[in-house]
Amino acid sequence: MNIPEMYSYLVRARRELWAVLEAVSDEVLSRPLLGGERFHCIKDLVFHIASVEDSWLHEDIGRNEPVLARMPALQNTTGDPEYAGFPLPTLLDYWRAVEQSTLGYLGTLTDDELKRAVYLHDAPERCYTVEGLLWHVVVHEMRHTAQIAVLLRTQGIKPPALDLLWFLPNC
Repeated sequence: MNIPEMYSYLVRARRELWAVLEAVSDEVLSRPLLGGERFHCIKDLVFHIASVEDSWLHEDIGRNEPVLARMPALQNTTGDPEYAGFPLPTLLDYWRAVEQSTLGYLGTLTDDELKRAVYLHDAPERCYTVEGLLWHVVVHEMRHTAQIAVLLRTQGIKPPALDLLWFLPNC
């Protein structure tokens, strides 16, 4: 399976996750379920998944402005656990915009582009290939959507089935 195929799976799995999240009360999505410094609620994770993809694709791989810069409602946020007060549709609109941008980029991928070296915008001494960074984005999302699924379950909400197996074509 290649990166565009795996990303296609993520897009389809997102639809399942988003449908469940849209049916959950704002109180549950905003409830502080996690201790620690980075994330406190499901909405914090929703923003984080989208913003990490946005940052890697735009600031590092593309060396251009992130989608976040075009989202007025979210422009002055810091990425800290501050998204409980934001409406879920605002966060999902951002994620959808990031997805559209990523799909456009993935449609241009070549073998040479996948092998291209990328020096990180905030740590120029660190270098990875485009392919490595794209796999990181894919795996990162899978890990955090699994975390969201567990958090939903702790609140008595049945999460969607997000395993790749449910999205593979039958023989």
